[in-house]
Amino acid sequence: MIKSPIDAASNAPSGHALDLSQLPLWLIERGMRGVPLDEQVAGFCQQVLQSGLPIKRVQMGTSTLHPKYGSHTFLWRADDGTIEHKRYERAANSHEFYLKSPVHYMRTRGLLTMRRRLGGSDLDAFPLLQDLRAEGLTDYAAQLVPFDRQDIEALAGGGHRDSHKKGRSQGVDGVFLSYATDRPEGFSQAALDQVYQTLPYLALAVKSRLTYDIANSVLGTYLGHDAGHRVLSGAIERGSAEAIRAVIWFSDLRGFTKLTDSLPRDQLVETLDSYLEAMADPIHASNGQILKIMGDGLLAIFDLTDRDDTEVCREALTAAAELRASLPTFNQARRAGGKAVMDFGLALHMGEVFYGNIGASDRLDFTVIGPAVNEASRIQSLCRSLNRDVLVSSTFKASASSEANLESLGLHSLRGVRKSQELFGLLD
Repeated sequence: MIKSPIDAASNAPSGHALDLSQLPLWLIERGMRGVPLDEQVAGFCQQVLQSGLPIKRVQMGTSTLHPKYGSHTFLWRADDGTIEHKRYERAANSHEFYLKSPVHYMRTRGLLTMRRRLGGSDLDAFPLLQDLRAEGLTDYAAQLVPFDRQDIEALAGGGHRDSHKKGRSQGVDGVFLSYATDRPEGFSQAALDQVYQTLPYLALAVKSRLTYDIANSVLGTYLGHDAGHRVLSGAIERGSAEAIRAVIWFSDLRGFTKLTDSLPRDQLVETLDSYLEAMADPIHASNGQILKIMGDGLLAIFDLTDRDDTEVCREALTAAAELRASLPTFNQARRAGGKAVMDFGLALHMGEVFYGNIGASDRLDFTVIGPAVNEASRIQSLCRSLNRDVLVSSTFKASASSEANLESLGLHSLRGVRKSQELFGLLD
């Protein structure tokens, strides 16, 4: 077990021993079941409270792998037994509230534990502890349980392991727990030490569920929500694909190739990221799923399985219309800031596709293939020559609502496709 002296320990009364003998097994069982983190934290707090530790407030925090959010916190209060879950963006680690927090104080000083009596005069450095004192709480204790043994040794020895090694600056490094009470005499140090002995079991249970949540987040980020869920559920065999009907969205940005020769690398990446997000937002808002980012292009689908064709076509057209309506304002803001601007071309098509694992035995891609995907790509390539930003196939038009704002552009030949197809443009 991990043992560490309490920083600034108070002379709290010793109190009676806690009955925590069943808690380790209870935590392991829930970790093996993969119980959601909020349920794990709430259950742990309830068990500790019932054992005799007079906790009024418990907070657990842990980092995570997510492109936007860097950490989670779970706040439990004894008054109602509910959990408040918050996610913090990665930039939050540079905000003042974090820099003046107990967890930052402990990390930068190599501390595994910390204790403060809230009636003392040494709380100026911690706005959170001042707030807890204003709530009537009297004692605060915090503990860090790193996942990595090297992190444990570094912190216990007063060191601070280089978090940039092995990519750990973006990784998951452990669990932070804090407790507060309103008892005038505060916590018993012996009781806190008992709880501390159970924390590695809590950390193991948390890590078990956190690993699953991270895998789900990473797969959803790189493959799309549905594709990521399928892979995580076991759809990983090469060649395993199913035929589905879908609306196919194929879009790219106009002018990106020219920018690659003129913009510095950082500006080029910022420009591409900004425009891809501008294209992605309306797709996600209309129940579409992005399957692939191909340089400056997007391949997305709107699944027709068990859904009405006309309704799905309406959602896809809504996404296309929202993208076209928002881009002028988006470009105007970029021009005002002296940034590069681009336009887009988009094709909407409908047909049967094969949806699943394609690739080499040790490098697979979960995507869609088939003639309909190729046709969508060929239609999109005509946007520039037809001076249109949105083109729609006749197959899509046939299933769209009669009120869809589309006009015929006549028959057009598609490269590699035997028969000419009637295409339609989206009117203002």
